[in-house]
Amino acid sequence: MTASKHAAPRLLLLTAAALAAFAANSLLCRLALKASHIDAASFTSLRLVSGAAVLWLLVRARGARVRGDAYSALALFVYAIAFSFAYVSLGVGVGALLAFGAVQLCMLAAGLWQGERPGPAQLGGLALSLGGLVFLVWPGLAAPEPLGAALMVVAGLAWGVYSLRGRGAADPVSSTAGNFLWAAPLAVLCNLPFLPRLHLDTVGVLYAVASGAITSGLGYVVWYSALKGLTATRAAIVQLSVPVIAAFGGIWLLDEAFTSRLAIASCAILGGVALAVLGKQS
Repeated sequence: MTASKHAAPRLLLLTAAALAAFAANSLLCRLALKASHIDAASFTSLRLVSGAAVLWLLVRARGARVRGDAYSALALFVYAIAFSFAYVSLGVGVGALLAFGAVQLCMLAAGLWQGERPGPAQLGGLALSLGGLVFLVWPGLAAPEPLGAALMVVAGLAWGVYSLRGRGAADPVSSTAGNFLWAAPLAVLCNLPFLPRLHLDTVGVLYAVASGAITSGLGYVVWYSALKGLTATRAAIVQLSVPVIAAFGGIWLLDEAFTSRLAIASCAILGGVALAVLGKQS
């Protein structure tokens, strides 16, 4: 059996595990804030601190140096804190879709800013995705809570900035570890304004640590391993499954409703991103 035949199942397993971890971040955050007594600020602190610890141990075990920079760490912190506070009021599916749409739109906008010339397919995909986002948050009976939606869009944009800054890193795991180590103290300090309202319980702490150590820390390591076998286009396309996985996880674990508005917006946003990615490749 050739090496490529051995590599294919491994790549499939790594990719599936990474995508499940990304979706699980939304599920764990929403579960913690809905089914336990932990608050959003404490969840963020525990998530970043536990993620930093796991990533630091992995980098040291490899004998590598921890890297990272302050601006990327700031973007990571903004993403994490806005993500947590958004899920105080948002459902899993809506939150994941808003975050994913904002990330992809940020990446596309950065390409335009850097002088990329989009073709008709890319422009059509961008317009379709924007239309889906506007439709999702447009005021009405099934619209998400405005502040939560705005915070999740901020989280997605911050993650887009973080991803753009990390492109081409020589050692992405070491860079991610350094950024987590820089961001963790910011998250801890962010608890100070909320001291009278801080709440912790065992279940909430476990969800936060799992989100940081497993689905964030280890999840990113697995994803970087999978990226070695994926083209940029395939990597972008397979990520389309993350909001869908999260939405069905929310339906299964939290009895959340899959509304017609969410279904239509999902088709528009994910279809638009797929069209833009494939149009760029062609």
